[in-house]
Amino acid sequence: MQPTEQRRVLRVGADSEQGFDDHLAAEAPLEIRLGDTPIAVLMRTPGHEPDLALGFAITEGIVLRPEEIVGVRPVPDDNEGNRWEIQPAQGVVIDPEQFRRNLYTTSSCGVCGKASIDAVRIASPPLPAGPVVDRAVILSLPERMVDVQESFALTGGLHAAASFTPEGELVAVREDIGRHNAVDKLVGALAIEAWPLPEMVLLVSGRISFEMVQKAAVAGISFVCGVSAASSLAVDLAGELGLTVVGFLKSDGCNIYTGEHRLR
Repeated sequence: MQPTEQRRVLRVGADSEQGFDDHLAAEAPLEIRLGDTPIAVLMRTPGHEPDLALGFAITEGIVLRPEEIVGVRPVPDDNEGNRWEIQPAQGVVIDPEQFRRNLYTTSSCGVCGKASIDAVRIASPPLPAGPVVDRAVILSLPERMVDVQESFALTGGLHAAASFTPEGELVAVREDIGRHNAVDKLVGALAIEAWPLPEMVLLVSGRISFEMVQKAAVAGISFVCGVSAASSLAVDLAGELGLTVVGFLKSDGCNIYTGEHRLR
């Protein structure tokens, strides 16, 4: 399965029309299992499924560290590639019922499937004091992320999450039709390389919601930026946990909601 698909569309103007083949963001369900037990169904863009499943397990508090999982594999006999199984390490016992979502998760909603708001507030580890980042670096990040959003360039319909060093060097980027999925894919990819995660700046292509802040905090990321607004609950949680949240990030300025001490 590919992250984009082609469809025939009709472009209509005030006094003209033209048919052409357009690229669309692919969307398909992903069932995540813990052993033989399904615990969530995510609507996602195909690609980087092991990253997504691992990142989901970390940011949802299913595991505390990536070494508690020995593998993420496609379910045997699933020819469509839409069912993946998380394999706990030997001696690691996880109750799947504790984490089973009572509804599937759509591409536009991260916590809709939670049984209650109390289940959302997953305890995060102590966050690092840094990084401290130059404001010129922060203002340069959106353009750097757009340059590597290959599927977005084709479709205009995918979100992105990117990690940068405090000096502004791009570490990794992931795209998905779901904002929260893009973050999970990114966290999963980073966790394979190093854990705990090094100090970094997380940039997301849309708004900063409660769940985006929660996922960052659980992953140990203390600096979150977005090109759009932050929600009230996201700002409240960031203040409670000590995160820096920067919104409306563009080359000519930004809004700092919390944690201004991390900018210089």
